[in-house]
Amino acid sequence: MDISHIEHLGIAVKSIADSLPYYETVLGLKCYNIEEVADQKVKTAFFKVGQTKIELLEPTSEESTIAKFIEKRGEGIHHIAFAVADVAASLADAEANGVQLIDKAPRKGAENLNIAFLHPKSTKGVLTELCATNA
Repeated sequence: MDISHIEHLGIAVKSIADSLPYYETVLGLKCYNIEEVADQKVKTAFFKVGQTKIELLEPTSEESTIAKFIEKRGEGIHHIAFAVADVAASLADAEANGVQLIDKAPRKGAENLNIAFLHPKSTKGVLTELCATNA
């Protein structure tokens, strides 16, 4: 797997609107993008911190994985995303090394990036996302 950097940290929140003051006023970050990813039943907000982003994830449905995560664990860090040159090749590498895949093939995520997830049962408890370095 050819990881270039941490693309983003995903943080589950009940409300982006309620969370923005902390990130913008207290931390001094600027939200540069808010969008809904309908097929994932989530609304996202992004902040840049150097080369890495913070992604706030707000559920748009009680059926979303983010809503279930918050119900079970509360708000907080949901996943870490690594930037890779080729998501499909990285999935194949992970699977060849015994990692359980959530996504068998890349799919479109926030910011129109190709993404895929690795199951936390085989990544030492950390939900891991692979993101294409280009759209």
